[in-house]
Amino acid sequence: MTRRPRERKALRRVGHKGAGHIAPGNTFGSFAAALEGGVDMIEFDILPEHADGTGDLLLAHDWEDAAGRTPHTLDEGLAHFTDAAYDGVELLLDLKTGGYEERVVAALHEHRLCDRVLISTTEDASLELLRRRHPQIALSWSLPRLRRNPLRNPFTVLPAVAVLTYVRSALPGVAANRIRRGEIDALTVHWRLITARLAEAIGRAGGELYAWTVDDLERIESLELMGVTGVISNDPGLFTGPA
Repeated sequence: MTRRPRERKALRRVGHKGAGHIAPGNTFGSFAAALEGGVDMIEFDILPEHADGTGDLLLAHDWEDAAGRTPHTLDEGLAHFTDAAYDGVELLLDLKTGGYEERVVAALHEHRLCDRVLISTTEDASLELLRRRHPQIALSWSLPRLRRNPLRNPFTVLPAVAVLTYVRSALPGVAANRIRRGEIDALTVHWRLITARLAEAIGRAGGELYAWTVDDLERIESLELMGVTGVISNDPGLFTGPA
């Protein structure tokens, strides 16, 4: 089983956690809002119930998020997406940690959704395991791995800018080579790291480039002009532009 081929080159509209600015993220209400907004793909997070990787797999961004509500399980979420209303909508599954990759793939097989998913993670070990054992699953390298935004801290902003400049320069070559070697199929990247050079390099290598998380219309338009494959946003209404 292989992932469905692309049928169009227009910007792919991706709902972040469904539609995180309309309804609480990673919930059925948020997914329904994204669907109503006309997205092409819905992104959601997967986290094990416990830090050691045990327990149910939950639709949650972090353990604080999971503790603050009663999250859906992965099995419940995938069953939800088999509803006919979601036909044609692809799924971007973001693995927040490692160690439960096989359980995710087993659930995808059970619900016959392998051809509709792109799995993203910052964990190189997860990418390697999934590519080696499940080559039919499309994979995206997500970066950077940050718990806090260093650009908001006056003590870290200068070194952060230096690192940002370096990464923006090196990333096109590194990412394109990973795609050509068959390690990954796509990049899921914070919008600050995206340049026209990166988009061109990824396109020439035959990969896809998704920008996260963009909640500004002008920035969406700018990224589209750069040539990204898709933009991930909390507000699907932005994709239609001003009324």
